[in-house]
Amino acid sequence: MNSTVSHIDLTTATRLKAFYELLKPRLSFLVVFSSGFGYALASQSSINWGSFVLFLLAGFLVSGSSVTINQVIEQKYDAIMNRTRNRPIPSNRITDTEAVWFSIITGVAGLGMMLIATNILATALSLLSLLLYAFVYTPLKRVGSIAVFVGAIPGALPPMIGWAAASGVLSYEAMIIFGIQFIWQFPHFWAIAWVSDEDYKKAGFKLLPGGGSKDLNTAINIMVYTLFLLPLGLLPTMFGLTGLTSGVVATICGVLFLATTFSLMKDTSNQKARRIMFGSFIYLPIVQITFLLDKL
Repeated sequence: MNSTVSHIDLTTATRLKAFYELLKPRLSFLVVFSSGFGYALASQSSINWGSFVLFLLAGFLVSGSSVTINQVIEQKYDAIMNRTRNRPIPSNRITDTEAVWFSIITGVAGLGMMLIATNILATALSLLSLLLYAFVYTPLKRVGSIAVFVGAIPGALPPMIGWAAASGVLSYEAMIIFGIQFIWQFPHFWAIAWVSDEDYKKAGFKLLPGGGSKDLNTAINIMVYTLFLLPLGLLPTMFGLTGLTSGVVATICGVLFLATTFSLMKDTSNQKARRIMFGSFIYLPIVQITFLLDKL
């Protein structure tokens, strides 16, 4: 009897872990962080922590729903790529039908909680983000690098959603924090696409710009978009959203980030592209945290 119970518990735990993996928790937590940043930046008075926590949970579920749909659509491509073949669906730990229902449940629950915790505007933007990511960006990945432009929109919406959730409006401040994260998406996406190029080609994904090659042309594109982050990082200071300190920090981070792109232009290797990828992960949270601290 004890052996049977242990087996059942192990099976249940394994399946729960598989459903949790469907949510891509690391990516979804990044979404939550960015949306929480936008919410806190827009808050003019003390934060209602109950609503704030519910808002973050809602964002996590909506993000999880969109990436689950992505995995349902791409399951046959995930199965042939080294980096994705152990995901819950291609590894047969979750069926595609179960994943569809899971995406519906998490999506409806997340949007419902978003509406309760915030307002119609934030909920509508969350729904737009889900639809763009799951049903526009996902199929475009096999069409061409236009997918990166489209994917950058839902990728940059979280701070704007946070701003809308806290303020109920979309102002120029919301557009500034959207713009910074939007432009950041390009070197971030392209560095990942560069490092994973061989794997992506197996699935027919076309994410690199221009001719889609790991060459100087692509490296220059990455450099140019990273360069745009320098003036964009100063906009919150210029428009009085934050103080001078955040402008200085954003500029320093932008210069250091830009330096990694020059290295790739000199040496078009996966190692240099990986530095850009890691640099992108460091740049955004540091800049956003600095904006918050400078506002306080």
